[in-house]
Order: sequence, then C-alpha cells, then structure tokens
Amino acid sequence: MIPDIVLFHIGQLATLAGHCDTPKTGDTLQELSIIEDGAVAIKDGQIVLVGTTKEVISRLSEEPLLPPIEFPDMLAIPGFVDSHTHLVFGGSRENDFAMKLAGKRYIEILEAGGGILNTLGATRAATQDELSSNAFSYAEGMLSSGTTTIEAKSGYGLDVENEVKILRAVEVLRDKLPSEFVSTFMGAHAVPPEYKDGVDRYVNLVIDEMIPVVAEHGLAEFCDVFCEEGVFGIEHSREILTAAKDKGMKLKVHADEIVQLGGAGLAAELGAISADHLLMSSDDDLEAMGKAGTIATLLPGTAFSLDTEYADARKMIEMGLPVALATDFNPNCANESMFFTIALACYKMKMHPREAISAATINGAHALGRGDVLGSIEPGKRADILILDCPNPEYLSWRFGVNLVHTVVVNGQVLHTKLGP
Repeated sequence: MIPDIVLFHIGQLATLAGHCDTPKTGDTLQELSIIEDGAVAIKDGQIVLVGTTKEVISRLSEEPLLPPIEFPDMLAIPGFVDSHTHLVFGGSRENDFAMKLAGKRYIEILEAGGGILNTLGATRAATQDELSSNAFSYAEGMLSSGTTTIEAKSGYGLDVENEVKILRAVEVLRDKLPSEFVSTFMGAHAVPPEYKDGVDRYVNLVIDEMIPVVAEHGLAEFCDVFCEEGVFGIEHSREILTAAKDKGMKLKVHADEIVQLGGAGLAAELGAISADHLLMSSDDDLEAMGKAGTIATLLPGTAFSLDTEYADARKMIEMGLPVALATDFNPNCANESMFFTIALACYKMKMHPREAISAATINGAHALGRGDVLGSIEPGKRADILILDCPNPEYLSWRFGVNLVHTVVVNGQVLHTKLGP
C-alpha cells in the first residue's frame, strides 16, 4: 500500500479513537487517546494507518506519493464538527447590535425593522447565487479555523420558494469547498409577518407544502423546530417534527432556550438526534434525553451574544448526557470560531479542556449521525485532521481568542494556513 501522504513526528496525536458507535459521556469525555510522536497515513481521502511514527513507518512498503510532513511539538486533533449553524442568510445585523448597545429592547429593534424581520427581508430579496456567495465566505473562514464539517439550517425564508432557495445554496457550497456540509430544514424557525394572526395556517404550510418538497428533492437530511414560547409550542412542534419523520427526515430541536417549555422532553419523546440550547431544561427532561440517547448540543456563543446565563454543562455531564458543542453561527451570533466556543465552554460552562475537545469533534459528529465516519483519527475514517500550534490539549483553551491552526487536512487535502515551520 502506497499512501498519498504521511503526517509524522506529531508531538501529540489526539485520536479520540474508540467511540464510533456511540458518543462520549461522563469520564470518557476526557479521554483523548493521545499518541506521543504520532503519525497518520492517508490515501484517497481516508485515514489508513495511525500509530507512533516508528510503527507507521515500519508498516509502509514504499514511500508516500507526497513528501512526509513533520509536526514536532504540535498537537493533532480531528477536524472540528460544527453541528449547529444558520449558515445561509441575507444581509447582516450590525445595526441591531448598535441599537442593542444603545439600550434598545428587542421589540424596539423589531419595530425599527431589525431582528429576524431584517434577515427575512434580506434573504427573500437575495438570489441563490448571492446567498451561496455569502455563505461561502463564512464557511471558508470556518475552514481556516479548523471546522471541517458544517451543519447548515434553512429558516430565514419562511415560505416554500425561499426555504428551497436556501437549501439549494448549501448544495452549491459542496462543489466549492472540501468541507462536509449537512443540511437541515428549519421552516419552523419563526412565524412570518404575513401569518402573524394565523399560526395554525403557517404550521399547515410547513407540514403540507414545505416538508413534502424538501423531502421529495432530498434537500435536507434533518428537520429542526424552534420550540419556544411565542414561537412554536409543544403541540405545533410535535406535529411538524412527526410529519418530517414520516417523510424520512431525522430530527433536531431548538429546545428550552428562553423558558422551560419542555422542548428537551419532546426531543427525547420523538427520538431526535439532538436537542440544542437547553439553558432552561428541567432535570426530568434531561434525564429523558439521556434514556433516549439524544445528544445535548450546547451553544455558549449564543449566551455570550445575548448576555444571558449559560447552559449547565457540568450538570449534564454528571447526569451522563452526551454533550456536543457548536457555534450557533447566525445573524445575531456571528461566531465562526470553534476555538472561541471551546474557550467559552471552559470559562463559562466549567467544562474541562479535554471534554470540550471531545464535544467539538466526535460528539459533534454523532450529533449529525456521522460518528462512524467523522470526529476521530482512526483507520477508515475521512481524513479531517487539524495540526495545532500548541503543545497539548490544555493549551488550546488557555490561549483563547487565537486561531491556533497550523495546517488543516480535509478529506485528505492538505491546506496550509500558517507560514513558518
């Protein structure tokens, strides 16, 4: 076997091996399965050999096609898996931010044409090419910061035509970047102004028209709902998610972000792959998630941008819940960085650095149903690997606010993002 490339003499190679079937929980979140002086051989976009440099070199019958690359005193980890983003939208909301800093309440921002209404209008007015161009810029920034897999939700079109337009814009990205993109339909993100006095009618539109079109054309793998007071209640959320499940879509839920409505319990009831946010979830609903195997995807960047309390990650880990981390990149939380997300998780949610790395890689992969092919450095998996300019996992959280990426390997392609040795 002649590999395409070998990465060797890696100071510490954190493989996170051994959790392809189920996500990490409890104490296993801190186990990164580190190999000192590690090496990885890659062929046809897949990892074929992992071990110490001595072991891998001894198993090679011939030289790799490309010269081996050495990374002494550096840390290698799997590519980040950002399992919750709203990547595709029109416009921006820096004016909302200025109003917020000036003391304006959200309702005042809405009345001034800001908030989600701003994004809704800009998204509907944008062409598919314009949306994909904007999203490309964001996704390219994420890739340069080590995110090799991105979940992308719709939800800023809120009618059949524009929800489809958003999802097709995601499809375009697959041909432009080597990153993995996972599409989620979220027509139930908000109730558009034209339906403000007829929520039932809008729910029927989502169920009777949007979901069938999305499913028929294979535009999204997942369906998500903003299950929250004043948006979509438990019964409406159950109707939408059940309709999507009947069409073969897997489920996610925006749950209990603002009030304790019971979205986490609904996610468990319906067998959702993840429930996300969870700032206000009850212990009973969290326990139900644990029994159902539903992953708790936590989004500390959102709490930071809203200046609210953070989800209780420590409690969830101690309850035995599988915890994932994601950016929640969206017009109101323009956070592209998993490094920043990990730092917030450690500083504000009291996660340990190694737990946060597990949550941002292998558990993020499981939150997208891809734990068998992504999220760890093992033979047979897609070769998504980060070489970080840091000596150990703890350094990654200690030096926050910095892009520590030296080299990104995505789908076996080596992308150097930092000059120097």
